[in-house]
Amino acid sequence: MNHTRIYPFTAIVGQEAMLRSLILNAVDPRIGGVLIRGERGTAKSTAARALAALLPDIEVVKGCRFACDPAQPSHFCTECQERMAAGENPLPTETRKTPFINLPVSATEDRVVGTLDIERAIQLGERHFEPGVLAAANRGMLYIDEVNLLDDHVVDILLDSAAMGINVVEREGISFSHPARFILVGTMNPEEGDLRPQLLDRFAFSVDIHGILDKAKRVEIMRRNIAFEANPLAFQQNWQEKEQELSNRIKAAQYFLDEVGYTQRDLQLIAELTSSMEVDGHRSDMVILKGARAQAAFDGRRRISPVDIGIAAELALPHRVKAGPFRKSGVGIETLNEKIDGLKMQAIAQEPAEEADEEIPSPDDSDKKKANR
Repeated sequence: MNHTRIYPFTAIVGQEAMLRSLILNAVDPRIGGVLIRGERGTAKSTAARALAALLPDIEVVKGCRFACDPAQPSHFCTECQERMAAGENPLPTETRKTPFINLPVSATEDRVVGTLDIERAIQLGERHFEPGVLAAANRGMLYIDEVNLLDDHVVDILLDSAAMGINVVEREGISFSHPARFILVGTMNPEEGDLRPQLLDRFAFSVDIHGILDKAKRVEIMRRNIAFEANPLAFQQNWQEKEQELSNRIKAAQYFLDEVGYTQRDLQLIAELTSSMEVDGHRSDMVILKGARAQAAFDGRRRISPVDIGIAAELALPHRVKAGPFRKSGVGIETLNEKIDGLKMQAIAQEPAEEADEEIPSPDDSDKKKANR
């Protein structure tokens, strides 16, 4: 990706919810991606490309086609596992730029997941895997413009991989797997058709954005865009300090994330919110918890608060709360907003004694403690 023509992320005016949803997914790709819905000219693709450009470099296994993380041997691809089994331990490492992959709406299943050469396997006894989009996007960003025009089956595959963090390809008894953990960003214009409700629910976050009506902000948008078009390099240099500051903050949050804990009371707050809003399934509860932990890590805190829960709920619930003939009349976006505001007010009135609530360590913390025994 050519960074010389990429508009700085920190120079984008307004659209706070969109920017926050992207940052939280960068801190923890396990959240499950974000769908950005809005009319043309609202900086949807600009924001996605800008975030990818400022993401910190990644350390990978040297020579690995799938950018395996040296610190996560349990998630190695089949090829890295075979290298280790052959005695290459530890595997050498190298540093690469965070990948940004743009998926065309015409993409087929084979193009996405990759292909196994069955003929070669049968005739020569060799397993040969041709990587697809999921391999190229591992530990980076996978961007889909006009995701509503993509084949539903392909969208299903992408969302499954985003949720599981692995891609397994099996053909005629031959199997190949590799990590597929990426920041999934889909954008669309609702005027061109919507996603099926089943697919919409699979996106962890969803943000509806609109053109900014504030005159002062519209003037600032024009001023910045003219300056960028006139001299992209000089404009980027003017924003370099803020870009580096945000990049460092995201990197610190990524390392800090597994140390963020939560209490039984936090879980009850999430469950009360989702059940009162009659949200189907349990995906939203997990998304809110992950989003709250990412927000706390981004702020440099070791435990989540009602404010973090409210921030995550603002991104995780609106596309899951739909007024309809089978819903209670009081359940809707206005009710959701009132409940979220109430959560944020709780944090202001929170007594210091509540900080002593029993903290539930993350699974990663438990593993670390076991390892230190």
